[in-house]
Amino acid sequence: MTPVADVSGAAIVAEGIPFAERYEALRRVRAFLAEEPEEVHALLCEISTHRAAGYEIQAAISTLDGALAEVEQYRPGRVPSLAVFMPSNVMLYSYVLYLLVPSLYAERLVFRPSSQVKGQMRRLHEMLARHHRLPIELTEASQRTFLHDYVRPAEVVVFTGAYDNAEQIRPQLRPGQLFLFLGSGVNPFVVAPGADLDQAVRDAVEIRLLNAGQDCLGPDLFCVHQDLLDPFVDALVKEVKGLRYGPYTDPDADYGPIFYEGALEEAALYLARNRQRIVHGGGVDFRTRRIEPAVAVGGQVTPRTQLPEFFAPVFNIVGYRDTQALAATLTTGIFTERALGASVYGDAPGLIEALGRRTTVTVQCNLLSIDNGNAPFGGHGRMANYVALDGELRAEPILLSKAVAEHFTGAGNVKEAGR
Repeated sequence: MTPVADVSGAAIVAEGIPFAERYEALRRVRAFLAEEPEEVHALLCEISTHRAAGYEIQAAISTLDGALAEVEQYRPGRVPSLAVFMPSNVMLYSYVLYLLVPSLYAERLVFRPSSQVKGQMRRLHEMLARHHRLPIELTEASQRTFLHDYVRPAEVVVFTGAYDNAEQIRPQLRPGQLFLFLGSGVNPFVVAPGADLDQAVRDAVEIRLLNAGQDCLGPDLFCVHQDLLDPFVDALVKEVKGLRYGPYTDPDADYGPIFYEGALEEAALYLARNRQRIVHGGGVDFRTRRIEPAVAVGGQVTPRTQLPEFFAPVFNIVGYRDTQALAATLTTGIFTERALGASVYGDAPGLIEALGRRTTVTVQCNLLSIDNGNAPFGGHGRMANYVALDGELRAEPILLSKAVAEHFTGAGNVKEAGR
């Protein structure tokens, strides 16, 4: 047993943690974020809204607070090396989730930043490394070089990003490597009979406008019962009209410009193709990269419906009449493949039960309300998230420490089949 200190400085005992002495490094980062957040916040505001940056810092602090308890609970074995493909957003939160917390059981860690934010990621790493001084290495090598020099020798590989890109990498891994994919989902937001419309509207705006819509938890589909459709849309439009646009540094801005080039273009194309459905907003200014929050209503959803992942403030709303039929649709086809999370407002126990068999479901609250960096999250859709080892792939909610504990006995040894 290794004595360490918790975030308050009180002595505690850490059991079964390969590198428990490193928790002191995590405490230093935690103190830096809590006591001197300005430098990190300013950096995050280069790619995120002021509010989103603040939320990310708090999520990072909370996850660091729970790091010891998480690793003690799941008891991952010692991993010699871990390689991470980092996402293009939530830089700080991802750094904590995929590097700092795993440093308690992974001896060496290396990561490759997304090309879209590599400058910001490099500066963030330099800021944090001054405090933690852990064996965490950033490389800006090409993807081919990163695969050859860092990924193939690693025992554990984490990929955050597009499913198609993950599927190009997975076949190139050697036997015995644990591969974790974290992608995105449709995240349907359902408003059923009995829903508190005021709450549903507030929560819809909160999660869809997070970082101007540039977050993977944002719902790509809102399903509203026909009896509630008109009042929901009216209340939503009223709420959206009151939103304030401003630069990322503006603490009072509700949304800002679109940072990601591809997201701007894809959203603009979708809005152009669906212009007849737009009942409010939808204006696009390519010069300033502003997309006015768009409310698009109408159409039908079937298991064959192809839904884009909106990285923009777009409310894609469809009406439904039969809850049982909706449950059947949302648990088949692309919805099954992209099953990550879902939110249900109102009285729909059958729908909640059906969705709960495939995805993380929140009831009378949105997915932000259950965000917990120390707990498994996700669904059973392979395009949303999966764990792969030696040709076996399991789509399931993911937490790195849990996945490592289930597949390694320690020192990078793979557990036997039937684990």
